[in-house]
Amino acid sequence: MLKWLAFTVLVIVGAGSSGIASADPVAPSEEHCVVNVRSDDRLNMRAGPTASTPVVAQKRYGECGIRVNDECRGNWCPVEDGHSLGWVHRRYIAMVSPAMYCVTGVASGDSLNLRAWPSPQSRVLTRLPRNRCNIAFLPCSVSGWQRIRVDGWQGWVSRRYLSGQ
Repeated sequence: MLKWLAFTVLVIVGAGSSGIASADPVAPSEEHCVVNVRSDDRLNMRAGPTASTPVVAQKRYGECGIRVNDECRGNWCPVEDGHSLGWVHRRYIAMVSPAMYCVTGVASGDSLNLRAWPSPQSRVLTRLPRNRCNIAFLPCSVSGWQRIRVDGWQGWVSRRYLSGQ
């Protein structure tokens, strides 16, 4: 539990003004997302554990579903994305938290808006009922907004309405 708590603090506090989380921890068999890549750039999945090997796939910032297959070799980790096998530098991936968070502090009869972008003006994707649990944090946070996954939805919510179980 302490490992997951440390990761959550790292994502929320360590994200800085850019909203980009630190890339550690990296854990074998766990799902990871792409971090520390500019929005106009891509993370290269490579055929081997060096920057000089051919690119087998490219991933956008915030894209998830990348599994680390085994222990990393130094800074390079063997990964798969459901289509390709390759290697990525550990600086550019961060683990998804377990689904252990809940909606909290929402008034009776109200719900929490899951939004497409981290803004109160962004369109609402769905509404989460108060006390809804099994919410996973994705490794992105911006100015009090947290990117989450719940019931197959991914989007942004105000962090003040989420707490751990």
